[in-house]
Amino acid sequence: MAILLQNISKFYLEGGKKQTILSGLNAHFPKGKFSVVLGKSGSGKSTLLNIIGGIDLPDSGEVLVENRNLSNLSDYERTLFRRRRLGFVFQFFNLIPTLTVLENTILISELDGVNRRQSKKNAISILEHVGLEDRLDSMPEYLSGGEQQRVAIARALVNNPQIILADEPTGNLDHNTGLIVLEMMVRLIQEKKKTLVMATHSKEALAIADHIFQIENGLLVPTSLEGIQKSVS
Repeated sequence: MAILLQNISKFYLEGGKKQTILSGLNAHFPKGKFSVVLGKSGSGKSTLLNIIGGIDLPDSGEVLVENRNLSNLSDYERTLFRRRRLGFVFQFFNLIPTLTVLENTILISELDGVNRRQSKKNAISILEHVGLEDRLDSMPEYLSGGEQQRVAIARALVNNPQIILADEPTGNLDHNTGLIVLEMMVRLIQEKKKTLVMATHSKEALAIADHIFQIENGLLVPTSLEGIQKSVS
């Protein structure tokens, strides 16, 4: 078991009215597999990833990640769990503009108290894997969008997390660059036998995913590439 969600509900207050985002959602994202989550804008994809990652908590239900019930952890314990067991890749790269490529990559390791020499060694190895070994001292402003996202992927992997959560990781890139980044990220994660859960609309991601889910009316429904093609034909 990598990720198990049981009867998850989440709502927000908007203009004094209760807006239900997730309603009694159940799901299992298997260990070592690539799962894609589809859904319309505002359907709850980002909320779901935030709940899995312990960034947000459900209003009801249980979130079991690597056999840990996140609802039973304190804020501090969830922060440590995220830092050590999870990696995040977002649509916006969220690089710190005053830090170099290498410094951005090792930041999480240093926050976690990892020895600087070991952090640097781990970061350089990952940056080599994503083809940025010659950009270690570059500042983010001098990188292309694809290069910045590769730094973000390296940062997500530097602590060797078991689970990667990716929220529209190619959504801010042109098609060709997005395809290159997607293929590189999936290859790296599969080689390292990680669990990847990705919210995306990328047709290329759907074609190589192990499992596909669709958020509908606050629930997560298993589907397939064939099922999606039929629904839009």
